[in-house]
Amino acid sequence: MQKRGNGHFRPPFLQRICRPDAPLSDVGHLPMTEQQQDIATLAKGGRTNIAGFVLRLAARIPFLFIAGRLYGPDLVGRFAIAVVVVELAALLATLGLKRGLAQALSKADRPHVCVAWDAMAVALVASLTASAVLITFPEIMYPNSAIVGLDRWLPCIIIASAWSDVSLAALAYRLDVKATVRARAIVEPWTISIAAWAFSFYSIRDGLVLSYVASMLAALIASLVPFVRSYGMPRGWSPQVRPLFALARANAPLAGADALEWGSRNVDRFILGVMFAPKIVGIYYMAQQVASLPQKLKTSFDPILGPVITDSLARNDRAAVANQVRQVAFWIMAAQGCLALMGSIPGEAVMGVVGPQFVAGTAALAFLLTAEVLASAGAVSESALVYVARMRNLLISAAMLAFQVGFSFFLIFAMRWAGWPPNYQAAGPAIALMTSVGLTSLIKARVLGRLLSASVNPLRWPLVWAALAAILVGSAFTALPKELEWLELAGGEPAIAATYLFVLWRWAFGPADRALFGSMPKADEATLPKQGAPVA
Repeated sequence: MQKRGNGHFRPPFLQRICRPDAPLSDVGHLPMTEQQQDIATLAKGGRTNIAGFVLRLAARIPFLFIAGRLYGPDLVGRFAIAVVVVELAALLATLGLKRGLAQALSKADRPHVCVAWDAMAVALVASLTASAVLITFPEIMYPNSAIVGLDRWLPCIIIASAWSDVSLAALAYRLDVKATVRARAIVEPWTISIAAWAFSFYSIRDGLVLSYVASMLAALIASLVPFVRSYGMPRGWSPQVRPLFALARANAPLAGADALEWGSRNVDRFILGVMFAPKIVGIYYMAQQVASLPQKLKTSFDPILGPVITDSLARNDRAAVANQVRQVAFWIMAAQGCLALMGSIPGEAVMGVVGPQFVAGTAALAFLLTAEVLASAGAVSESALVYVARMRNLLISAAMLAFQVGFSFFLIFAMRWAGWPPNYQAAGPAIALMTSVGLTSLIKARVLGRLLSASVNPLRWPLVWAALAAILVGSAFTALPKELEWLELAGGEPAIAATYLFVLWRWAFGPADRALFGSMPKADEATLPKQGAPVA
């Protein structure tokens, strides 16, 4: 028993309060079970990474406002189509090394600095190849508009994105996550926002392209400087890329799953670029960018969820894996539901902030936000499926992406045949995405549940009650007279969030859920998963 300096007894719960760094198992001297420790680890990691998400969110919004107000939907649309192709090329240029580099470093019999620079050499070759193809055939990036100004040379930046990803992956192996926060949550988004505003005085036509290039270069510098400090420059190094290419081939299912998930969230933009004028694409792109903010909540758990799952699988504790997937999926679904309601109920006001020309994307915004909520169970289930059924997960993702593409074209042509206006037709890919990710979640959750012999369904009825209550409150604000329209955002958003969260806290959250709401870390302690670009 511990005593204070004056000799008084200090009970165990006060020992915990006075010593906050003590593990939870110290409370009352009751040891935690392994599953409780796993949930506590997930909660701590989730808090840390959500802080990084908040940093990225705060830096991302200015770019949407600047791009919408200063450049307009036509230029935003051309930019959106080009960037989606460049991002895909950059993703492919890493050859899966974002996931596979840690494995190469852990098994290397050479100095780590040489292995890391081998990976950089592989990314360089792949990036130069991708850049050459797109520079030669720029119509891939601009399928429905003329190629002018600096358009053709945008692919030159692929190497910056690929090298940034690989260097951050190498730093993550040495547990340096602050570099990722600086590069992805601070440097990238703030650079593109400031540069978009600055370049608008130089060239409205090329301003967005130049700002994107500036943000990628800034992120590359923010990644390479700590990489060189940590690993150093190679001395006496001769590239041995064959083992890394072999690793990339072995890692193809994981890299393929990443590419397919990325494709499911971006193929709609490319379809619109082929089928509609840039203005329509620009309106949809802004709705997509607003809706993609909740998506980052899932990736906030990626750095900690994978290690916890693999640890449970190593113990052959499949019930623990099911519990972890179910718990994290509920956390993400609950948070995304709140953001979806806040974005869709006053949807016209939200899109109007970006610019009055973008209000036409309100319907697409609602479908895209709903898609994020429906996708949460499948996205978290995939975090376990890539370890227990890698090829089956890849086949499911490929089949559902094919379904999404086919259904998108079907809806567009059906609405076009019915004589609906282009703005209505442009919502077709959003509906297809919502349907596809919803079905994918059902399929992957069921497959994982069978493999683990335990349910991974995160749905709880209070989620539905909370959503209905928030809709009632939000509808009251949207029904206000036009002269009080400003209250939709100023008063409606906090009211929607407060209503939704109160119902959840009162009727849905248990002790494990409340573990997520500990003290938030400082900004420099936050972490983020690696992202390919600030505007994806």
